[in-house]
Amino acid sequence: MTFEAFYLPAAVGQRFCLFHQPDAETARRGAVLYIHPFAEEMNKSRRMASLQAKALAHAGYAVLQIDLHGCGDSSGDFGEASWEGWIEDVVLACAWLQQRNDTVLWLWGLRTGCLLACAAAARIDQPSKLLLWQPVVSGKQFLQQFLRLRIAGEMHVGDSKGLMDRLREQLAQGESVEIAGYLLSSAMANELGRAELSPSAHSAAQIEWIELSGKPDGDLSPLASTRLDLWKSVGLSARGSTVYGPAFWQTAEIAECPALLEASMLAMSAVFAK
Repeated sequence: MTFEAFYLPAAVGQRFCLFHQPDAETARRGAVLYIHPFAEEMNKSRRMASLQAKALAHAGYAVLQIDLHGCGDSSGDFGEASWEGWIEDVVLACAWLQQRNDTVLWLWGLRTGCLLACAAAARIDQPSKLLLWQPVVSGKQFLQQFLRLRIAGEMHVGDSKGLMDRLREQLAQGESVEIAGYLLSSAMANELGRAELSPSAHSAAQIEWIELSGKPDGDLSPLASTRLDLWKSVGLSARGSTVYGPAFWQTAEIAECPALLEASMLAMSAVFAK
């Protein structure tokens, strides 16, 4: 396996990328683009993303990890980024991968990265496969949860009453707000709030939805089951599964979930009928 770090030129600035290439003797099985989650969830997830990328490369997949605009080591600040710009980053990364790998393309998203994966899949010129880790279904609901981080941070000083309404008003007026150390722009909030997890039969050739459970024998969430049934009813090849492990994107300490790595490899190698 070879490993390369580089900057990918974009419409505005550059995007930091990590590229994991299988060794010459390993049969090529596909190309994978990892799409990271929102704000601090990205940092909490770096360890798991790295472990999965390396495991995929050893198995024959070419894997590209990209830091979106304003995130990680890419150009710009978080407060300057937009949701639309992030979708364009994903499309750009897909094009880079497709130019170098004439194989099946997987978009692997974590949390809000799943929303971006579905949006980008609709804009590329071939159906792709989706690996969705603990997907966020509603950008509006996620935004509400993200804003609550500010409320939780100010409860100890007794200044949280009416704060949610004030934050919403600021965003509605075109102002940015600071949430847990990240500057959230009005434009980002508006675009994120309209995002929905909605792959189409035209853009998604296969969907693997994997959730983490706090129980060894946990079931898929009702939301996941309902959404998967809906997708299958319109002709999508969609399947869901659960693994036992910690919610590593939000744990206080960096955490690993080996079962998720194994489940992902099995899911990606599976072939099933619609």
